[in-house]
Amino acid sequence: MYKLPQSNLQYVTSITFLLTTYAKYMKATKHTFNCGSSVIVPNALISLSKRQVDYILGDNPIKMSYMVGFGSNFPKRIHHRASSLPSHALRSQSLGCNGGFQSFYTQNPNPNILTGAIVGGPNQNDGYPDQRDDYSHAEPATYINAAFVGTLAYFAAGRSA
Repeated sequence: MYKLPQSNLQYVTSITFLLTTYAKYMKATKHTFNCGSSVIVPNALISLSKRQVDYILGDNPIKMSYMVGFGSNFPKRIHHRASSLPSHALRSQSLGCNGGFQSFYTQNPNPNILTGAIVGGPNQNDGYPDQRDDYSHAEPATYINAAFVGTLAYFAAGRSA
């Protein structure tokens, strides 16, 4: 799914959560609905949700998981201060007011992996440059992860299409 260019996965995870929730309701009430000439059944919504989960976790054109630390190919330069700054234990000096910019502008991977965080995701062409300063694609957010947890809980409970 693609809705808007800034942090698109916030919309995808929320819509996917709503699809699984509504499909569960439809199954419980034996409900379907019409969309034009098509009859929509619960399993169609569940299949769409599953495809979105798989896409986020790496089944996409660039084979990248948008969940940091999941799989072998995930974002390495996320827009997150604690992830991109070196540990205080490893530095001999304090950073000072502008000291973090050296870490911000480097092309090196972040020294701290924010395991489980989902970034804003790809652009409209399924591209992801993995650049720290591209916050609309590289920034993780709790409102992306929160909705994703609901959908994962649905599938973890053994429900499927």
